[in-house]
This record gives sequence, structure tokens and C-alpha cells, in this order.
Amino acid sequence: MIFLLFSICCSVTVAVLLKLAKRYKINITQAVTWNYLFAIVLSLIFYKPSLTDLVSAPIDSIYIALGVLLPVVFLFLAGSVRSIGIVKTDIAQRLSLFIPLLAAYFLFNEHFSILKIAGLSVGFIAIFFTLYKKTVQKNEGLNWLYPIFVFIGFGVIDILFKKVAQIKAIPYTSSLIVIFILAFMISLLYIFYLSVVKKQKLELINFICGCILGFFNFFNILCYLKAHRAMADNPSVVFAAMNIGVIIVGSFVGIFIFKEKLNKLNYWGLFLALVAIVLITNPFA
Repeated sequence: MIFLLFSICCSVTVAVLLKLAKRYKINITQAVTWNYLFAIVLSLIFYKPSLTDLVSAPIDSIYIALGVLLPVVFLFLAGSVRSIGIVKTDIAQRLSLFIPLLAAYFLFNEHFSILKIAGLSVGFIAIFFTLYKKTVQKNEGLNWLYPIFVFIGFGVIDILFKKVAQIKAIPYTSSLIVIFILAFMISLLYIFYLSVVKKQKLELINFICGCILGFFNFFNILCYLKAHRAMADNPSVVFAAMNIGVIIVGSFVGIFIFKEKLNKLNYWGLFLALVAIVLITNPFA
């Protein structure tokens, strides 16, 4: 259970860091890039992959897709936290589990129980309630698109990681490092373009913040994997506890520390999101 608690805390800390980035004028694109570099270093230290595995890893199209999607969706995550807050963003991210579930149902003809169907139905209502706002200010524009992209993006990433887990040529952790390397290289090319063409300065503070971000991002993944190993007989408990824990802790931080404002429907959305996760991850579902 201790690994699960650490994973929840690391996940919420990532959102908090993204929230603070705007206040301290951190360049998110640069920070996200260095985040992957630090994640690679930590992965090499903790996973101790075989050099042969890394060199011989087939560059599958799934790896490339994840290498592109991870930094892009991370930037959407940062935009969402910045524009609509931690509470709503965490709910959008955690309810993204609906995307792989829907893919399993429509693409792979997986059988769904009444509980799972009920959970999906409640979840979609939760998304609407969570994002609902009575009035929209002119300067808010298309801010509501950020959580939608977070919802879809993390859902697609989840599907692709499930595909990666089916690749047996190299260990899963080695695949993870290859994906981090691709994400870093693609992000690095982009900030190089911004530096040369757009004359955007590379700053040490962004590198430092990126390393801090990478630290919590990596340990979120590491502790989550260790929680699954420690509770191998109860994967649904780990999955449910992780999602519910992040929503509850993230909501507490957003509402009480950052004073994020929620209306009555938003609170109902928060409650229904928790109900949906319980229904979907129920071992009898």
C-alpha cells in the first residue's frame, strides 16, 4: 500500500508543479523536454536494462506514436491545469480509462457486464458535470478543449501501452526507456527549432524544473508498477485506489490550497467520477 500512496502523491505533485509553472514563468515546453531526459537517467539507474535489449529494440510504430504523443499530451495536461485547474484536469485524466474500455468493446468485442456499462454511463455524465460552467469569459476562449484533449490523449496512450506490454522481444521496462528516449529526441528537436527559428532562449531554470518534474513523473510510474507487483492478486484494487486517490488528493489540493472554484454541478461531477471508477474497476464488473 505504501507504493500506492507514493504513486498518488507523485502524480498530484506533477499537477502542482505544472500549476506553479505559470506563476514562476517556467517554459513548459523546455521543462517537459528535460523531464524526459531525467526520466531516462532514472530508468537506467533503477531498471538496469540490458544494453543489448536497448540497442536491439525494434523501433515499432507503437513506440514512435508514444514518443510523439507523450510530450504533446503532457503539454495539453499543462495547459489544462493552467486554464481550468488541478481538480477538473485530474478528473479528465483519470476518466480517460473509458477510451481503452470503449476500444475493447467496439474493436475487440469484449463482453461488458451491467456494472461496467453503468460505470461508463455515469462517467460520461461526470465529465459533462465536471467541465460545466455557467458563463464563459471572452479571454477563456477554447480552454475547455484542453481537458478534452487530456481525456482523449491519455486514453489513446493507455491503449498503446497495453500494446507495448504485448511485445515480448524485450522487457517492458526496456520498452519504456526506448519510448522515453524517442519522446526526449522529438521534444529536443522541437525546442531546438524554437531556439533557432523563434529565437527562444534556453534557460537553466527550465532545465532544473524539468529535472524535478521528471523525478516525480518517473517515481509515479515506478511506484505504480511496484504496487501492482506487491498486490498482484488484486490488480483492480490497485487500479481503483490509484484513480480514486489521485482525484481525492488532487481535489483537496486544488480546492483548499489553490482555491479553485467549483459550482454545484462540478461537485456532482467529482462525486460521479468516483462512483464511475468504483463501478468499472469492481472485481465483479
